[in-house]
Amino acid sequence: MKIKNITVLGSGIMGHGIAQVAAMSGYEVILRDIDKKFLDKAMDNIKWSLKKLVEKHKLTKQEFENIYKKIIPTTDLNNAVKKCDLIIEAVPEMMNLKQKVYSELEKITDNHVIFASNTSTLPITEISEITDRSDKVIGIHFFNPPQLMKLVEIIPGNKTDTNITKTITDFVLSLGKHPILCKKDVPGFIVNRLFIPMIHEACHVIERQKSSVLEVDSAVKFNLNFPMGVFELADFTGLDVIHKATSEMQSRDKKIINKNTRIENLFQKNYLGRKTGKGFYEYDQNKYTRIKLSEKLAKNCNVIQIIANILNNMSWLVTNKVSNIEEIETAIKLGLGVKTPILQTAKQYGIKNIINELNKLCSKYGDIYKPDPFLHKLS
Repeated sequence: MKIKNITVLGSGIMGHGIAQVAAMSGYEVILRDIDKKFLDKAMDNIKWSLKKLVEKHKLTKQEFENIYKKIIPTTDLNNAVKKCDLIIEAVPEMMNLKQKVYSELEKITDNHVIFASNTSTLPITEISEITDRSDKVIGIHFFNPPQLMKLVEIIPGNKTDTNITKTITDFVLSLGKHPILCKKDVPGFIVNRLFIPMIHEACHVIERQKSSVLEVDSAVKFNLNFPMGVFELADFTGLDVIHKATSEMQSRDKKIINKNTRIENLFQKNYLGRKTGKGFYEYDQNKYTRIKLSEKLAKNCNVIQIIANILNNMSWLVTNKVSNIEEIETAIKLGLGVKTPILQTAKQYGIKNIINELNKLCSKYGDIYKPDPFLHKLS
């Protein structure tokens, strides 16, 4: 089917970003939220973002005005979905809230309308069970901020029609984004299946090696070629988001994450990262500063357990036919900004050394570290 009109539900950071991206690609967009004050803030943010593009000569003033006019804010749900072909839901990451939204939508939308959830971890199959059109429900996970990030994970549920998957893939391409298909609806999909366990593993490394947060982050940046440290990235993402994703993923598969209490402790203290001024690090709320990491500090931490954790989870995704190495590497590059392919970095440490390390961890901390069978094919 041809998508012309889009409704975005939820005008927060992700919602208004998705609305802007769609409008910039020529789509007519209705942005809906429950309160006008949220919409006013969202439209101000869109205007600011578009003006920045004008200042950088990436848009003309006329293009700016045309794009802005394509986004119609409303609090009326019935009017918001009256003429749409695609609904992109970007409400908070709570299963009961999302299912309530879809239950409501089913009563007021035409049967041809596609329901796409921008969830980052919640299973699409589970979301779709509240509806009588599971074949038209799909995951479309944009990364933050949608205006800049190229990666979009596409996640069909167990009953999603293959034609719907193709339609959404074509839609994502029309936005100038790079779609990566998650072939199975697994907890965390692709990127969070790697990222969330990695944060917890990095916390364990602090305790096992008596390293500092700065030393671990420096090693991740300089030895694993990440754009920033893992804790710096966690603070940027938000410890509330990390905590929620951890809980959701673990509730569906206990073998994903070797949970470290440090994340929950920070969350309970409301130390959520940059948004609250304190997380793993402290921040000046008046100006944006980067954490000072160094190659000297990197020498004080051995990150073999972290790279082993990432590679083992990558292998799990391959073994379980969720994706392949090439697609996973692309997702890591576009979603996490990692410059060097993970497999290339892992080979510098030695695949056999990584397997040996996992076996040691397995004997000490349990089967969660058991090397995936695919790892042996890489050695």
